[in-house]
Amino acid sequence: MNRVPYGAVAAGALLLTLPVSLRQEPTNPAAAVAKSPTMVRAEELRWEACTAALPRGPQCASLEGDRTVANMPFTYRLKLPDGYRIPPHIHPIDGHLTVIAGTLNIGWGDKFDVKATKPMSAGSFIVIPRGARHFYWTQGETIVQSHGIGPWGVTYVNPADDPRKR
Repeated sequence: MNRVPYGAVAAGALLLTLPVSLRQEPTNPAAAVAKSPTMVRAEELRWEACTAALPRGPQCASLEGDRTVANMPFTYRLKLPDGYRIPPHIHPIDGHLTVIAGTLNIGWGDKFDVKATKPMSAGSFIVIPRGARHFYWTQGETIVQSHGIGPWGVTYVNPADDPRKR
């Protein structure tokens, strides 16, 4: 008989500690970086020339974060002109692409081959695993949204394709 009250007290104490444990900070440093909401309207995007790591032509607009910082979530958009091509390359992290407008034709491997690409139209989603060799070209002006957790980078399969070395 004396055990029932002690068990009830122990169960109650456990329940009181449960909400505290649910409010613990995440252990992944990228899991809780945002301190306030971010809202960007399409007309507010600031399009600028993309990084020198890409062949000339596209424009980029940052939406969130800094893709050069480790463990920092980032989101940005690329506006690629019709017929734009990026030679085979890799990234140091997984990439997540959403095609917003136009068609991104993506292929996998070491050599650029238009016939080996798959057309991804507006609304399509692509996950590019870290280190996966890929290339693409566009049909029509194409807008792609990219997001991931930095640091972001581009390494060309053939170093001669790197526009930073020209």
